[in-house]
Amino acid sequence: MDAIKVTAEAAEAIKSKTAARDGAKGLRLTIKSTGCSGHSYEMEYAMDENLAADDKIESNGAVLYIPKTNSWMLFGMEIGFAEDKMGSGFTFTNPNETGRCGCGESFSVERSKA
Repeated sequence: MDAIKVTAEAAEAIKSKTAARDGAKGLRLTIKSTGCSGHSYEMEYAMDENLAADDKIESNGAVLYIPKTNSWMLFGMEIGFAEDKMGSGFTFTNPNETGRCGCGESFSVERSKA
């Protein structure tokens, strides 16, 4: 199993967004503490600073960075990209989620006790 799978659509979106920002090395997927379930996904530009503290994932020419402190929550996840009449954005299918809030904006995970 891949640590994190990036769909072709997500890879194209990552490449496009990276190209739109001078100096960006890729995008960084972070986990923020927020919402009623505890965590939310956030994409931001990955610039030169702090890249050594991140895992680097390359897929179909796209570069994605993930802080090593968040990797355990994301193992096995699939990152997609969806567009419809109301907008577009990244989608996250994470087998480690143990719950989601009603609005879908935040999620919870539990660290394995094994």
